[in-house]
Amino acid sequence: MNSLDKLQHWGDTHHPRWVDYLRVALGIVLIWKGIAFILNLDLLAHFLRASGISDHIGISVSITLIAQLIIILHLIGGIAIAVGLRTRLFCLLNLPILLGAVILVHLRENMFKPYAEFWLSLLVLMAIIFFIIEGNGTMALGRREE
Repeated sequence: MNSLDKLQHWGDTHHPRWVDYLRVALGIVLIWKGIAFILNLDLLAHFLRASGISDHIGISVSITLIAQLIIILHLIGGIAIAVGLRTRLFCLLNLPILLGAVILVHLRENMFKPYAEFWLSLLVLMAIIFFIIEGNGTMALGRREE
């Protein structure tokens, strides 16, 4: 057994259960936001236009296409993260969306107003970064059995 396998085995045996519950909660939040974006697609498109995201990415991509991509990545990524299937991959795919939400959208608004979604977006961004590093955990479908 090489040192990487030993490290992974140690991580699996010393993995706190609450981290798995946090991963499931992260997946549920992403699913919830994906559904909220579906129900308010016009508002999402308005936010994307107001943020100037099409100017920042440097290509002429339809705002509707970007909005649909965000919804799909939130829904599929949220389900995969919640069940622990390819957690790092789907966290990496959702990372640019959350960075864009925090930097381009929420920092332009007043983040200190009551019930601002900046704090939720920042918390989800930190959880995404944490699970890029941490991975699936012990309660996951994508866990390797040795």
